[in-house]
Amino acid sequence: MHLVIVSGLSGSGKSTALHVLEDVGFNCIDNLPVSLLPALVAQIQIHKDDQHRFAIGIDVRNAWQDLAIFPQMISTLKEAHLPFQTLFLDSQPPVLIQRFSETRRKHPLSDKHTSLEEAISAEQQLLEPIRDCADQIIDTSHLNLHELRDLVKERVVGRSESTMAILFESFGFKHGVPVNADLVFDARCLPNPHWKPNLRPQTGKDQEVIEFLEEQMTVREMYEDIEHYLTRWLPRYQANNRSYITIAIGCTGGQHRSVYLSERLQKHFDHSFSDVQVRHRDINKHKKP
Repeated sequence: MHLVIVSGLSGSGKSTALHVLEDVGFNCIDNLPVSLLPALVAQIQIHKDDQHRFAIGIDVRNAWQDLAIFPQMISTLKEAHLPFQTLFLDSQPPVLIQRFSETRRKHPLSDKHTSLEEAISAEQQLLEPIRDCADQIIDTSHLNLHELRDLVKERVVGRSESTMAILFESFGFKHGVPVNADLVFDARCLPNPHWKPNLRPQTGKDQEVIEFLEEQMTVREMYEDIEHYLTRWLPRYQANNRSYITIAIGCTGGQHRSVYLSERLQKHFDHSFSDVQVRHRDINKHKKP
């Protein structure tokens, strides 16, 4: 049996995640009351079939008392040694407000006495027990529909149960630190290709930018320090039964230095681990529409 519990803020992409899992063969149940989770799992176990895969959606439509006991339910599942993982979809409040405005959907907690911003804040508090128990948190603020679908597939379906999935994610500090980051490294102190007119429109994946950065002693020193740190500690995270780890590398805009370091680190650790990905969150932010 493979069980995935999907939760998150309204408008963050929970329905999309459940649809992705349904498309790849999961039996999906949306808006399950938390108090019914142990009974449902007990019924699922009756099948005694390792091929059965279930995805359960839990959101703020639950009674708040049920949401508060979620950690207790998770402890019960762990004590029973049941294979499961909890996926929480998050997003920044301004992004959620924009999404609700564009789709004209109504937030489940908003009414004539509660504004959309207040509803989002209340939902964050109500879902905090689930977020705290999540095996993985995905920030969908900067993801489009296709990127979210691909990420859910990679993280839930496209990996072996015995491996740790490693994601190197470049980002720009001026666009915010990724909320799903486990480790964050700051590359803003390194020489910035942005101040070279011929390099400004390029990215850390372009050869001229790569050559410029590799000529800088401080860039080489930072790369070696990060590589040595991760070489020592990633096996410890894996030995501690971590399923996922996101290593975020940030520079000012997320276009040059962070992209270069993330690409290089991904290529290095791809030889040591079986599931190593790279993602550049803000690489195209500098382009004008």
